Amino acid sequence: LRADTDGEISVSGAELSSHLARAGLIDEYRLYMHPVVLGGGKPYFQSGLSLALKPLGTEQLAQGVTLLRYAPIEID
Repeated sequence: LRADTDGEISVSGAELSSHLARAGLIDEYRLYMHPVVLGGGKPYFQSGLSLALKPLGTEQLAQGVTLLRYAPIEID
């Protein structure tokens, strides 16, 4: 799929993204932080997935939303 695509491939969902992360197929994580407090819900990532990430930047979006961008750090 990556070889056949000229642009970006966007994936969402804790389960699918965790499988792709374990396979080393994610180049960048984009986390959107919304100014809302909720009592529950699905976590960003599956339990047991440990990620080493380096920050790439932040961006303030409309309605108080903050985009946080990270890239995986290769650990040998």
